[in-house]
Amino acid sequence: MSTPPRFRPLTFGVTRVTLRDGPSGVHYLSAEQSLQPYPDRLTDRLRYWAELRPHQTWMAQRTRTTSDGTITLGDWRHVNYGAAWATARRIAQALIDRGLSAHRPVAILSENSLEHALLALGCLVAGVPYVPISPPYSLVSTDHDKLRHVLKTTTPGLVLAQDARYARAILATVGPDTEVVLVDGRINGIASTRFSDLAATPETPAVDAMIASTGPDTIAKFLFTSGSTKLPKAVVNTHRMWCANQQQMTQSMPVLAEAPLVLVDWLPWNHTFGGNHNFGMVLYHGGTLYIDDGKPTPALMHETLRNLREIAPTVYFNVPTGFEAIAHAMKTDDALRQTLLSRVKMFFYAGAALSQPIWDSLYESQEREIGQRIVMATGLGMTESGPFGIFVTNPDVKAGDLGVPAPGLELKLIDTDGKTEVRYRGPNITPGYWRAPRETEEAFDEEGFFKSGDAVRWIDETDIHLGLRFDGRIAEDFKLATGTFVNVGPLRAKIIAAGAPYIQDVVLTGLNMREVGAMVFPTAKVRTLCDWPTDTALHEVLNHPAVLARFQAILDELATTATGSANRIARLCLLADPPSLDHGEITDKGSINQRAVLSHRADTVAKLHADELHTILKPQA
Repeated sequence: MSTPPRFRPLTFGVTRVTLRDGPSGVHYLSAEQSLQPYPDRLTDRLRYWAELRPHQTWMAQRTRTTSDGTITLGDWRHVNYGAAWATARRIAQALIDRGLSAHRPVAILSENSLEHALLALGCLVAGVPYVPISPPYSLVSTDHDKLRHVLKTTTPGLVLAQDARYARAILATVGPDTEVVLVDGRINGIASTRFSDLAATPETPAVDAMIASTGPDTIAKFLFTSGSTKLPKAVVNTHRMWCANQQQMTQSMPVLAEAPLVLVDWLPWNHTFGGNHNFGMVLYHGGTLYIDDGKPTPALMHETLRNLREIAPTVYFNVPTGFEAIAHAMKTDDALRQTLLSRVKMFFYAGAALSQPIWDSLYESQEREIGQRIVMATGLGMTESGPFGIFVTNPDVKAGDLGVPAPGLELKLIDTDGKTEVRYRGPNITPGYWRAPRETEEAFDEEGFFKSGDAVRWIDETDIHLGLRFDGRIAEDFKLATGTFVNVGPLRAKIIAAGAPYIQDVVLTGLNMREVGAMVFPTAKVRTLCDWPTDTALHEVLNHPAVLARFQAILDELATTATGSANRIARLCLLADPPSLDHGEITDKGSINQRAVLSHRADTVAKLHADELHTILKPQA
């Protein structure tokens, strides 16, 4: 008899739920454990840690030096809790002096940085919402339409940019009546304030008066959704929402409070995973965050690996593409395995499906290095839920498992058309979208539950305490011309798993057609299938016989397990053009927006199903 896998010990906070029935086809699910008290404002935790541990590092980032356009990252620069609290108060005074408010908030164009973080704290102290904006809206976009939309929606009174790399975006979108603050450099033609001057503002009693006037309903920030076929919406995030969600996380993940928390994290703060979940987690628990200037891309992953060789996190968060790169590196990188696995108690992924080969590779390296496995946790949430909502209940997690609701969050499960939609109600749910009353009204049902659009099913119908599994997005599912429903989420995950490590993502096609098709975004690893030079154009690589043969084999393998037209991939094409940020096809985390891809590439979809593309793979008989 084989020995069951051993996991490094990890306590799960919620293991039992209650289920009650509502009207026909409606059920309500909640944790048996009640939500414990939480602070009125997140800055209460900052003040607490500043008084208790003033010299402990709150956040650190490597220094940057630029020479001939090349950026070199040096040693760590640390900011402790005492300095963070003092600086936040001075910045708060500067914002109070400027009369900023929810109607004239602070917009932040910077990537993750110490200055970005300190300005965010200053906003929280001053009761002035801040708007962290996706850096690619400024640095990658060519039309700046999304940046223009964000600024028009929020009407900021002050805009922070890290440096002059943001000049083009600022000149194109920021009006002359909006103050621009720069951390480094200057922009020709624009009068700007130095961040150092903002942070040196002498504080007055007005700061404490402003703190006293803020409370649970004070807006902390506006976070924008990624947008699908529409422009992004500004999700209102209050202090109650943020603090309640952090307490829900604490009770669901006791590991966060069991030992001094250390994160090494690249996840962008304009997104709720990095900006609410992780940024807030560190403040709530008095932890330390090392800003990782890397990213799970071929050009920047080396920096993430460098940081993980040097700093040992206690918990570690990433998206599947990041874990894939780490899994590959750990096979041969002894220093990476030794440091990363030395004290980490939990891995956590979100944003997309994690394929089984990656999971297996991580487990193999862990067992070889420490003789145990690290729990790979996950769950389900969204910007509108804080984001934490549903979390796994035991170490035996499988791809697609979500788990059970956090304490204080009630789930409404609605059965319709063979799917079960999950809806949320609780203190961590947004009150709505800023300056969008119609969208806000449409987002909630008659009982006040937020309509997530996510579909779920039971992990085991005989044991509700195991919780839920992901079953795709309601809006992504479609019908074939035969009237048969195609469940996009599970089928997409199956294709990605079968094509690992050569498939980044898949967009399924076939709405109102007779067959299901697939448009595949390949990974960079696809180049290893042929012996052509690394600078060969991708569209040429994708036509190489060895590449086509590999994808044909994947397609044939999928065909052997298909049970009908709804889960049989009848045609497949490889996309050489990467997903477009300007067209909303990809998010900062690298996840694909299915609806946006289908809309922008409607001509490719039509040609795929009309057999008019140069190369179309079909299952071989």
